[in-house]
Amino acid sequence: MAQSNNNAEINKGKVKLKFELDEKGRPGYSLYFDGKTVIQYSLLGLNLVGDSAFSNQLAIVAIEKTSVDQQWNPVWGEVNTINDNHEQLTVKLKQKNSPNKLINIVFRVFKDGVGFRYEFPKQPGLKYFTVANELTEFHLTADHKAFWIPADYDTNEYKYTTSSLSNIDAFAVSKIATDIAVRVAPDQNGVQTPLMLKSADGLYINIHEAALINYPAMQLHVNKADFNLTAQLVPDATGNKAYLYAPFKTPWRTILVSDKAADILASKTIL
Repeated sequence: MAQSNNNAEINKGKVKLKFELDEKGRPGYSLYFDGKTVIQYSLLGLNLVGDSAFSNQLAIVAIEKTSVDQQWNPVWGEVNTINDNHEQLTVKLKQKNSPNKLINIVFRVFKDGVGFRYEFPKQPGLKYFTVANELTEFHLTADHKAFWIPADYDTNEYKYTTSSLSNIDAFAVSKIATDIAVRVAPDQNGVQTPLMLKSADGLYINIHEAALINYPAMQLHVNKADFNLTAQLVPDATGNKAYLYAPFKTPWRTILVSDKAADILASKTIL
């Protein structure tokens, strides 16, 4: 692992992840597969209601690396044993200003992708809190082919559309899906996860989440100008995203990548 005061990198096989804290104290990451850029530098973080403590003005407290190589047995599924072989990078951050709130970002790098999540340690300055927005980005490199359904608050029963990212139109697809009785697609450029993508140079990329417990589902907003995808959490009736109590761990944000489509289907990383 390469590391300096404000950045670190970690790899497993063909997959490499870089973490960086920029001059504004904003955390971010980049992802590579076999030397190709999969995710350009993308920002991370969260805003709380009335507080932007976890989006900027952060400082690194510690960077820790561990390796895991073990097996476990699922309760049900198509295989009896699953290999868990990954490299873990834990970046411990704190707010530069008082009350110096703490947050950890944990990355796990596998041979077929990466998962990352936010952890809120137990701390005096953070007990009950409300998430206003999650700022996680997935900045893609080009106008990839996408296999998508609209980000909808009421249904996931749409037929999949195949188009470029720049041609995504959730409103148009929702409008003609008259076989679905109740549908609310609030974002014309919003798509549901899992989102499957194929690049022009033959990479297959899947963006999803895992361990979705006591936290809202993640949809994605597509910026058609630069192909940057931003996490959009499903809100409650008042617009808030999550009501949490430290210590807490968010769901994993997962990115699978391969130059073989079948590897995405065969992957056990999300499990």
